[in-house]
Amino acid sequence: MFTGLVETTGEVAAIEIATSGARLVVRAPAIAGEVAIGDSIAVNGCCLTSVAQDVETITFDLLHETLECTSLRGATVGSRVNLERALAANARLGGHFVQGHVDCASEILALESHGSDHRLEIALPREFAQYVAFKGSIAIDGISLTVAEVRETSFVVWLIPHTIAGTNLHTRHAGDRVNLEFDLLAKYVERMLAVRA
Repeated sequence: MFTGLVETTGEVAAIEIATSGARLVVRAPAIAGEVAIGDSIAVNGCCLTSVAQDVETITFDLLHETLECTSLRGATVGSRVNLERALAANARLGGHFVQGHVDCASEILALESHGSDHRLEIALPREFAQYVAFKGSIAIDGISLTVAEVRETSFVVWLIPHTIAGTNLHTRHAGDRVNLEFDLLAKYVERMLAVRA
């Protein structure tokens, strides 16, 4: 379980795609030395398991399903990724509950500066539209954000300077794909209502 509060960013040092998946190596000296094999790390919001590490890098195995459902398929050497270690039981819960189970990858339609803030608009796939609500929570590349506007085929969030500076969003542009995880509570409500119907 994660909070959507990005700890640091890392840089893709290597990615080897195979027919059954991939191996991803991330250079992350800020946290790599504190990570143990088997630890869960959210990489751009995708919960991955550390399979090797040293003081500079963390290595992950990616399943074929991960490559199909997330933007990690398009990762290249030098790409910046958001990193968050799993929530400690005694930690404060900022952001919102994020599982690291990416629902889909979707396209950035616009990322525009408005003074010191930024407006980010992302395409909203029809099959997930019911999970997005005005002022509701959403995780974008593992970042806990608040929905500011819901449109017919897209949604908008606003970013403060701290979020732009502390995440990979300062490297993003219109046309890039980002990972989306919709609010867990909305999914449970939908499931409970479906069972009662």
